[in-house]
Amino acid sequence: MNSNIKQPLVLATAGLGLALAGRALYRRMTRLNLAGRTVLITGGSRGLGLVLARQFAAEGANLILCGRNKDKLLQAGKELFEKGANVSCVTCDVTQPEQVQDMVTQIEQHFSSIDVVVNNAGIIQVGPMESMERQDYQETMQTHFYGPLHVIEAVLPGMRKRGAGRIVNISSVGGRISVPHMLPYSASKFALVGYSLGLRSELAKEGIGVVTVCPGMMRTGSPQNAYFKGQHEAEYALFKISDSLPLISMSSERAARQILKACQYNDGFLVLGLHIKLAEKLYALCPGLMADALGVVNRLLPAAGPAGSIKKQGSESQSRWSESWLTELTQKAAERNNEL
Repeated sequence: MNSNIKQPLVLATAGLGLALAGRALYRRMTRLNLAGRTVLITGGSRGLGLVLARQFAAEGANLILCGRNKDKLLQAGKELFEKGANVSCVTCDVTQPEQVQDMVTQIEQHFSSIDVVVNNAGIIQVGPMESMERQDYQETMQTHFYGPLHVIEAVLPGMRKRGAGRIVNISSVGGRISVPHMLPYSASKFALVGYSLGLRSELAKEGIGVVTVCPGMMRTGSPQNAYFKGQHEAEYALFKISDSLPLISMSSERAARQILKACQYNDGFLVLGLHIKLAEKLYALCPGLMADALGVVNRLLPAAGPAGSIKKQGSESQSRWSESWLTELTQKAAERNNEL
């Protein structure tokens, strides 16, 4: 190789190596130690929220679990307490700003601060657009966008006063790729991604980190608590089978580990799953082409059917397919994660 070319190449390689080493050192130095920190997890009584709570507890965090179902909260709290966690449970509907403010005030009076917030509360609605009503869109927006907004607005004064804090917003690949038969869900998750990324930019100067997480399908056990419209049994079976396939879905424990790490290192944007990352990049490069390709996929999905806009939970839409060996992994996750 010509020495005139070799020397700049060596210098560039060395510079890249130093930059990567410097970044690794900076990340290690700024890593958030969760021991003794107060962590509020919305939707923390089951599914991904409960799995995250277990992992935050393993790091020594003080846990506050928030949810609407008191019985589910008590079950989750009992499990974590028996494993040695310092955990409190608060019944709260994050779509109601007054309830959120009361909850945050109580937590701050008891713990003096909320160091980390994980906005995880969510609902899933599946079905063709013909079956969806305006109320479905309003419900998902209230839960996935306004819920996090209410929580963030309540905790920000305290975080700003301390000049520190972490906010983790759990969106979805549905907030980057609009998925057929999940239009209300995708619309609300797109809104959360836009708000979350802009919020990170605005709060960085105040020492507050915002982490946006976009997972694909995770085996949390949640399908039986999701809502289905159209051909209920067919929609539920297809959704639950997809949720169980290892090549398509990720274990909730693995996802939670990556989310916790992103929180500790204040990573701005996290997409979970290699195939999801590739799909997200392709969608960003060729949105029209990808939308057309998903249009082909939509032709293979169940039609609206005669049920119209009737909504049923997965637990009300069971069939031999949804309860077969094909969904065994999701069923086991449901048993582990308080989804039954």
